[in-house]
Amino acid sequence: MSTSQPTTTHANAHATFDTKPIWRTFWILLGITMVELILATIHLKTGFPNKYVLNGMYLILTCAKAFYIIAEFMHLRHEIKNMIMTIAVPALLFVWFIIAFLWDGGSYNALRNRYDAHYRDANQTKVAPESAPAAKKPGSPE
Repeated sequence: MSTSQPTTTHANAHATFDTKPIWRTFWILLGITMVELILATIHLKTGFPNKYVLNGMYLILTCAKAFYIIAEFMHLRHEIKNMIMTIAVPALLFVWFIIAFLWDGGSYNALRNRYDAHYRDANQTKVAPESAPAAKKPGSPE
């Protein structure tokens, strides 16, 4: 008595891999990037929206891309909440760290420029123009 076992050949053993999530991620990131490029083009051609509104839009869109990349490629979307917070909170602290250093650097630059301007004004030598007549000394002959 022989029992026949189903045999699999190399041709039949291909694993199926679904590429739909990868393409969905590609199209979402491409769409957000295209919106950023369209905003930049509109701003260059017409001047609308103003600089601060445009920078706010860029910041929001860039954060959306960053969080989407973190969720998809670091697989955080499928993790428990504590794991997500373990990664997200230090990332937000890093953003605060960058903002704090930029703010401090701007303050230092403003103070340095103010000091340099005061220093230049205080040490500037006053030179009499050559076209002006020389001042007469008191008691000297004409």
